[in-house]
Amino acid sequence: RSDDDDDDDRGKKMPVRVVESNAAPQVSGNDPGNRSPLPPSSLLAAGQAFSGTQNVSNQQKEEAWRVNVQIQGVDLEHGYLCGTMEALNVPMADTPVITFWEGEIVDGKNYTFYTGKWEATREDDMRHWSKFPSFAPLQGQVESDGGRQLDLSNYPYIFMRWKEQYFVNVGTDCGLTIAGFYYVCFSCSDGSISGFYYDPNSSPFQKLELKTVNEGKSGFSFSSYELQ
Repeated sequence: RSDDDDDDDRGKKMPVRVVESNAAPQVSGNDPGNRSPLPPSSLLAAGQAFSGTQNVSNQQKEEAWRVNVQIQGVDLEHGYLCGTMEALNVPMADTPVITFWEGEIVDGKNYTFYTGKWEATREDDMRHWSKFPSFAPLQGQVESDGGRQLDLSNYPYIFMRWKEQYFVNVGTDCGLTIAGFYYVCFSCSDGSISGFYYDPNSSPFQKLELKTVNEGKSGFSFSSYELQ
């Protein structure tokens, strides 16, 4: 999310994407075969919570919002997860701002490193992924074919995209926009998350930094999940 600098965009409701487990999205190109899904991580599971900050600095100001994230559902087979994100000290909002987001896990089967939507070009993708040190060993293969031939099942990091879908507890006039999305890198060893927000109409490379704060005790995992 980011400060909403365009008054014309306020009041527009974000559509909610319907996810059906029997129609999982597939990447184009060669079939990677019966590749196993990414291994479950005890720190990337339904109910797991994270806390940290998002840097929203731009030319006029510099600030960091306190951010809480909770994962609500995970479907590794289809490269999908969802959750909520709470910003606690948003200057223009009277209360913490909570959004619902849906995520794509880059697994080479359901999703590659190339976004292909949300106004992100392949050049935008590479600029953002390359900011993660853990991406460096993969960069050459990704530039070659999007990373379809990479076996990420045992890689110590999981790469994702998080797209906020709608505001949970406030209206669209809260002073924020959720038009963009996050490039996300999750560490399987300690559960830390780093990310960069992308929106061509917002200040670039707003950094998200989160640490795990609990062992997940609530939430749900699913083989079939539909949001309406």
